[in-house]
Amino acid sequence: MAPSSSSENAVVEKYDKCLADLIVKSGIGLSVGVIASVVLFKRRAWPVALSTGVGIGMSYSDCERSFGMPRIPGTRVLPPRPSAPLQSLNTTVPSPPSTPSLTPEKSDSK
Repeated sequence: MAPSSSSENAVVEKYDKCLADLIVKSGIGLSVGVIASVVLFKRRAWPVALSTGVGIGMSYSDCERSFGMPRIPGTRVLPPRPSAPLQSLNTTVPSPPSTPSLTPEKSDSK
């Protein structure tokens, strides 16, 4: 069997961290839910399920962030530009769309 490459090791390490994070956060959520259920909610089941779900959701979010490319709200990833020989002969740069003015308009009422 060939030794695994460094990229394979990186993926395995990320999965290991995600699994450990899942176990820890769901366990903490379960513990908080049990304590809240006994102390505050007269031994109901929903605080246990809710807090365990929150722990699992937090773990999933962290794992998705570690594997996925960074996503910042309000931004988008642009495709790469074509190389120079593939560009068209038209070298004019289109003007940017007009943006609304941010200054308040003055009223002409007298």
